[in-house]
Amino acid sequence: MNSSVLLHLMVLLVQLWTCSPSTQNSSSQNTVQSFTPVRRVKRGWLWEPLFATEEQISPDPVYIGQLKSDLDKQDGNLKYILTGEGAGSFFVIDEYNGKIYVTQKLDREKKPFYTLRAQAINRSTQLPVEPESEFIIKVRDVNDNEPQFLDGPYVATVPEMSPEGTSVTQVTATDADDPSYGNSARLLYSLVEGQPYFSVEPKTGVIRMASQMDRETKDQYLVIIQAKDMVGQPGAFSATATVTINLSDINDNPPEFQQRLYYMSVSEEAPVGTTVGKVFAADSDIGDNAAMDYFIEADSSDVFDIITNDETQEGIILLKKRVDYESKRRYSIQVKAVNRYIDERFLKEGPFEDRTIVKINVEDADEPPVFTSENYVMEIVEGAMSGALVGVVTARDPDDDESPVRYSIVHSSHLKRLFSINEHNGAIITTEPLDREIASWHNITVTATETRNPEKISEANVYVQVLDVNDNAPEFPKNYETFVCENAVSGQLIQSISAVDQDNSAEGHHFHFSLAQEDANSSHFTVKDNQDNTAGIFTGKSGFSRQEQFFFYLPILIQDNGTPPLTSTNTLTVTVCDCDTEVNTFYCRYGAFMYSLGLSTEALVAVLACILIFLVFFLAIVTIRQQQHKKPPFPEKMEEFRENIVSYDDEGGGEEDTEAFDISALRTRTVMRTHKPRKKVASEIQSLYRQSLQVGPDSAIFRQFISEKLEEANTDPSVPPYDSLQTYAFEGTGSLAGSLSSLGSNASDMDQSYDYLADWGPHFKQLAGMYSSHRTVGD
Repeated sequence: MNSSVLLHLMVLLVQLWTCSPSTQNSSSQNTVQSFTPVRRVKRGWLWEPLFATEEQISPDPVYIGQLKSDLDKQDGNLKYILTGEGAGSFFVIDEYNGKIYVTQKLDREKKPFYTLRAQAINRSTQLPVEPESEFIIKVRDVNDNEPQFLDGPYVATVPEMSPEGTSVTQVTATDADDPSYGNSARLLYSLVEGQPYFSVEPKTGVIRMASQMDRETKDQYLVIIQAKDMVGQPGAFSATATVTINLSDINDNPPEFQQRLYYMSVSEEAPVGTTVGKVFAADSDIGDNAAMDYFIEADSSDVFDIITNDETQEGIILLKKRVDYESKRRYSIQVKAVNRYIDERFLKEGPFEDRTIVKINVEDADEPPVFTSENYVMEIVEGAMSGALVGVVTARDPDDDESPVRYSIVHSSHLKRLFSINEHNGAIITTEPLDREIASWHNITVTATETRNPEKISEANVYVQVLDVNDNAPEFPKNYETFVCENAVSGQLIQSISAVDQDNSAEGHHFHFSLAQEDANSSHFTVKDNQDNTAGIFTGKSGFSRQEQFFFYLPILIQDNGTPPLTSTNTLTVTVCDCDTEVNTFYCRYGAFMYSLGLSTEALVAVLACILIFLVFFLAIVTIRQQQHKKPPFPEKMEEFRENIVSYDDEGGGEEDTEAFDISALRTRTVMRTHKPRKKVASEIQSLYRQSLQVGPDSAIFRQFISEKLEEANTDPSVPPYDSLQTYAFEGTGSLAGSLSSLGSNASDMDQSYDYLADWGPHFKQLAGMYSSHRTVGD
């Protein structure tokens, strides 16, 4: 075998041997010298197994093993060197003999082993005599950690009355010591507090029930569990945990009434649904296990009812039917309380229900009158005369049959009073004839009042049905529009008709159609009854002429099947149309309208054209009037500033010039400050116009007026400053352009010439003829 392969195999065998766990008893606290030395050979190395005990405390280094080369002659020529984890700090080596010592306290829980390397060199040559070898020093465990309950505190719940041995919960403690070496991490559980109700399994920590317990006696227990390492041997460490065990409720208790006999009372005038009283059955259980339902047994279940209040678990007795003191004054009922949810495991202990007796007295009260019926239905034939008897209502005083009762009808203010009632005997009569076709049913509210106590009133509803009689003749359901073409042939259907009848026929309506006697011999049209409440109108001849007759009026006789039968005559208007085969409804209506007016189409077009022209002329006149009478935007302010503000809306002088500025002020030396009432607008305009023709911008009066206004503006702080004063050139007499003012234009309309209207075209020809001064003959 190759020498290098053999060398590697030896190294692996030595490493495996040094890493194997020791089988010695961990309870020994001695040093490694107490082990039987076993020499290990690795190539040229010789050493003993290396173990260091944790938590070992000594003032001097502790020997744990020795490394030695088989080339060592013990002459001190070899030097041993130690490197790797902890070398020089935790571990040192005697360089002369290869002995290894531990110098500090070790903690296996922090580091369980150390990997080091050893080397032997010749002191003279400083050359290695052995190859470097790696080895492991294992830290041997000691019991230096206490058990710990990491998941505490514990809370568990178990149903009450659980059988012995029922598992409640499991507690688990941990120990940081080495579980693979010795008993340092082997735990043992025990019960410190909780006997005799609970027990714990020593090895698993499972807590179990030791006896049956009743929640109603005690619902919570505190159990203390202890965990010891070293299997509980002397010197072992321990820890405790508290477990809170709650007992959950089960339905193991039946309900029990607090009283075996209850007394209650109810007034005879109490309405249905009134609470009569309450009963209560106690249950030691809680939640759904205490939920119960109440029932009423025996024969009184039709008068009283009972419901359960789920919040208070009380039974509420209600009035299911009105009671009457005069009929029955005392009731005795039996009430039963039953658990809503039953646990079958405890059925053998008895039924989970209880019973009690409730006695209820009926209290007398002054009751209102009682009608023999809450609702009355009566009938009367329509058309019956006023004062006809409809029916009779009856009421009595339940407290005293001899007490008189007064009847009346509740009338609505917005409804017509069709009925009245005799206040003594309750007879209802009509106040006027009834018409079924207007209302087939009438609802009446009748009251009955005690004579001795008017506050006691009761009501009853009376429904009056009006029976039908055949008093309405049949008629057309609508106004028919019937047309016939001029070239229609004989026997042609031109209209289908039907009929309606407001009466109510028990066997169904059946109508018969025919022509009235006065038109029965007419050869123009015929009526064919279809025997299905419809009829057809047919032409009786061929060819019609609008020039000869535009409309035909057919009297149609309709008879119903009532008793006695009624007949009516309905007129059907037939219009002759200018058509070939199909009727154009719009054209026929238009032609009929024109015929009724007595106008031709050409005449109607002419009338419409005249109306249109008149509207255009009227709108033009209105527009011109509005433009001539426009008012200033602030008419109420213009009077105040008329001497300071001159407003122009167009070129040249006009009415607004003289209205805004009183030019007559230029003709006087005195400045008027007082407000003068305005003259008539027309006369004032003419006056100002005449004065303006005599005054020019070079007039001394004009200049003096301007100077006075300037002086006032300089001294009066309430007037505008000088730079806001507006001056205007004045166009006086002698202008070549002439005046553009409209002053004086209102003198007379006769002076105005409208000859220019003749040049505006044919649309204004009529206006030109009306207003032109040179009218031509025939205009």
